[in-house]
Amino acid sequence: MKRSAGVLLYKKEKDEYFVLLAHFGGPYWQNQDKGAWSLTKGIVEENESVLAAAKREVEEETNLKVSSDIFYLASKKVSRNKLVIMFYAYYDGDLSCFKSNTFSLEWPKNSNQTKEFPEMNEIRWFSLKEAKEYIHPTQRFFVERLEEKFVIERGII
Repeated sequence: MKRSAGVLLYKKEKDEYFVLLAHFGGPYWQNQDKGAWSLTKGIVEENESVLAAAKREVEEETNLKVSSDIFYLASKKVSRNKLVIMFYAYYDGDLSCFKSNTFSLEWPKNSNQTKEFPEMNEIRWFSLKEAKEYIHPTQRFFVERLEEKFVIERGII
């Protein structure tokens, strides 16, 4: 089974929590908004620790360096052969340095032309409510889990 790891970055402004989501790059996602946003995550390479992979993926997909403490959030099987392991960390830094790694794709399809596309083409802060609406449905669980942690921290339960 493939393992994917990432870090869900969050910040707090006044009494509201926000999470950082990344919009999928490439031609398939260019005209989609709801359901086309993702956590920063990716495949854990052979002989790589899960936490090292999570940090690497954040940097590759956003060009942001997470320097705060990173905590385990949850793991979830998102498909028959893929397990996502998610961490979370506070981040309130500058997003203007955003830059994503790229991937190659034959585009247009069957054209024999290969083009480069950013893996993620935008990052943005979303309230928890908005994030659950815009994130890819297979990843909503992680936003909900983080929200549960915040509720418990505030003693609402």
